[in-house]
Amino acid sequence: MDDLAQFKQTFFAECEELLGDMEGHLMALQSGEGDNNTLHAVFRAIHSIKGGAGAFGFDRLVNFAHIFETVLDLMRDGRLEPTPDSVLLVLRCADILSDLVRAAQNDTELPAEHENEGRKALIDLAATVGVNADPNAADAELAALDAQLAAGGPDVLMNDAPAADAPAAPAAAAAAAPAAPAKAPLLKYLVKFTPRDALYQRANEPLILIRELKELGGFLARANADNIPPLDQIHPEGAYIKWEFEIETDKGEQAIRDVFEFVLDDCELEITCLNPPAAESAEAKQAAAEAAAAAPKLEIKPAAAPSAAASTAAAVPPKPAAAAKPDAAGAAGGEAKHGESKTVRSIRVDLDRVDKLVNMVGELVITHAMIAQQTEHLHADQHPELANGLAELSHHIRDLQESVMAMRAQPVKSVFARLPRLVRELAMMTNKKIRLDMSGENTEIDKTVIEQLGDPLTHMIRNSCDHGIESPEERIAVGKPPEGVIHVSADQRGGRIVIEISDDGRGINREKVMKKAIEKKLIAPDAVLSNEEIDNLIFLPGFSTADTVSNISGRGVGMDVVRQNIQSLGGRVHIQSRPGQGSSFILTLPLTLAVLDGMVLRVGEQSYILPLANIVESLRPEPDQINIVANQSELLRIRGEYVPLVYLHRIFKVPNGIDDPTKALVIIVELEDGSKMGLVVDEIVGQQQVVIKSLEENFDPIRGVGAATILGNGRVSLILDVAGIKYIAEHEVQQRPTQQAARLPAPAMQASA
Repeated sequence: MDDLAQFKQTFFAECEELLGDMEGHLMALQSGEGDNNTLHAVFRAIHSIKGGAGAFGFDRLVNFAHIFETVLDLMRDGRLEPTPDSVLLVLRCADILSDLVRAAQNDTELPAEHENEGRKALIDLAATVGVNADPNAADAELAALDAQLAAGGPDVLMNDAPAADAPAAPAAAAAAAPAAPAKAPLLKYLVKFTPRDALYQRANEPLILIRELKELGGFLARANADNIPPLDQIHPEGAYIKWEFEIETDKGEQAIRDVFEFVLDDCELEITCLNPPAAESAEAKQAAAEAAAAAPKLEIKPAAAPSAAASTAAAVPPKPAAAAKPDAAGAAGGEAKHGESKTVRSIRVDLDRVDKLVNMVGELVITHAMIAQQTEHLHADQHPELANGLAELSHHIRDLQESVMAMRAQPVKSVFARLPRLVRELAMMTNKKIRLDMSGENTEIDKTVIEQLGDPLTHMIRNSCDHGIESPEERIAVGKPPEGVIHVSADQRGGRIVIEISDDGRGINREKVMKKAIEKKLIAPDAVLSNEEIDNLIFLPGFSTADTVSNISGRGVGMDVVRQNIQSLGGRVHIQSRPGQGSSFILTLPLTLAVLDGMVLRVGEQSYILPLANIVESLRPEPDQINIVANQSELLRIRGEYVPLVYLHRIFKVPNGIDDPTKALVIIVELEDGSKMGLVVDEIVGQQQVVIKSLEENFDPIRGVGAATILGNGRVSLILDVAGIKYIAEHEVQQRPTQQAARLPAPAMQASA
């Protein structure tokens, strides 16, 4: 990969982060939770994207971002009110900006009219406060300024009314300056501004800075063109003109510095007060000292490779506010709690390198298991150094594995950030009022899992908006508020991540689901199904309760995709529905797809791995604890609770398994829905950390088996999926033939190993 391609890759990675943060800030503004700091954060994100895009020549992206940036600047300066309508427009334009970024990343060309509507709407919005946000107009104004410089010499008065005589400019500027309040003296400043080449290469324009300076008060600009080379030696993006500005303002020096906030690294700047007050009062000095102490501190994250966006984003402290509040991205100015500064140091690493490191750690775990097994016949007292060394090695390998997993872990916030826009669009399409609440966005999960969560969450949100939430009229008629609520949460429970999508809608209409399933010949007309089985029908391929096909639903592919994707990750989907009250979809996912802690079990001549996260306890039951139900199922009575027994050798058809539970071992496992089950095995071999090897990538999916691993003796062992084992026990092994024919047929997936 050449340097340019590497820089582009870094730029687009930063764009993804900036766009995600920007959407979160905009949603906060729309909900009324944002403040001026939120607007600053959005502006900084757009400015950074624009700067990087300019460096790589993405002209359409720069052009649109420029207009977008102008409107946001008007909002943060208070000249344009962030009303619900204007924020909604900004949200739509953020989508367009995201489309342009992805088109640049994929090297594709969007239709020419793709951003025209948003562009025109932004220009019209800026025009309501008398500002022309069109970059073409800015070019014309810059050309006029160049003409004035060529015709009238180096001094140009930048007031709205043209001056007849340039030498009179300071007096005219002073006369035009607004009357200063008594406590804010009118001071004159000399500003020397020397741009570097990088300023132009990052799509910054001195004209925009001049406009902002002009708004501070009386203003005079002088251009020094002595360094302009001959025409044949001029570089299009070279910086040859130096500027001097005389400004009379009552807003103070900091207001001038704020104008140059985003170009400080790309210029030389010197500000001198030409008429400082004769003396400052003690109160003024104290106030200045307090303001300096309260100014936010700057933190810069060093990146692995420099990029235009990263360089542009490194900024000076933001404009002072009356009360510095932490925004959605973190504490204001990077201040840690209790007044302690916290410096975050990070580098960007290619994910393929991290994956290779994960695989190497996995192989190290397997090698350690092999060595431990080969030396287990040696007595520890005879070889104490070897025993201690193996124990230390085991400890270090576990620490290494946890550190590597932490490198891959990312908060689910990156996936959740896409949902507000989706809900907003679906609410508009369905003419419904829907509010999205989210919690647990900072719950961390393996990046591989996160990458495959997008589609399932999208389909479930679409299902809740289209089928779950009622129209405002329906909700009012049944005594509900007109606005429906969808809540998405993430939480870590043991060794798994649980994501729940719930709504307060109408719930699943089981009668309609049964009718549709029979019509589509997905089940037999005389089938007798439990509520849980009826709910699970919505996951069958081709199933839909929609009466008409729309661009939201009706084709019967959405929920089928949900189950397939979640099962491919080693996860499960569970439904809880309350007619008239709403539904909850609970996704249970592994924390990582690389390594897990498991218990090695022996059944006949076979060994299996049972994840420790599922195990409650193990015991050898007494005969009076075993109860037989209907001459078929066996229940274990333990502490007043009855737990069904499942024999693993029957599930997987393993010969020579122990049939008498009082002579075998029973391992009590707990499923995600809270139910329990007793697995009957021959023996517990021991606890071991194992490396997960996907069956889907290397073989075929097997119900009851989540993955495979390699033991210390070199043999392959299957990692059990307790939810799949429960399904086999209920539908394939322990059901009577007459009942099994009437029930939902099991998928065509072999359960044997």
